[in-house]
Amino acid sequence: MITLEPIEINGHLFKGVTVLLPKTTLLAVAGDKGYIMCGALDVRLLNEKLSDRAIIAGKAQGVRTLADLLSAPLAEITHEAERVGVYPGMTGRDALLQMHR
Repeated sequence: MITLEPIEINGHLFKGVTVLLPKTTLLAVAGDKGYIMCGALDVRLLNEKLSDRAIIAGKAQGVRTLADLLSAPLAEITHEAERVGVYPGMTGRDALLQMHR
């Protein structure tokens, strides 16, 4: 099952996506410029193989819900996320707001 839900943070609207898979759940919250995702996100791939796409993204680990994803500290970020002021340890919520600027 795949669910999509609107998430409002400080008056800004983001898209929350939950994908239920056997033995795991994929979670992502996206804005117009970037996104955060659960531990399934391959930051190294985005930085190395897809660097020409300049993807702004961050990964949080050990999350089970979209609420967890928003409150968890980011474990890894892409180079492009760093360029817009996102840093490891920043909560998903704060990272999305920073990406939105």
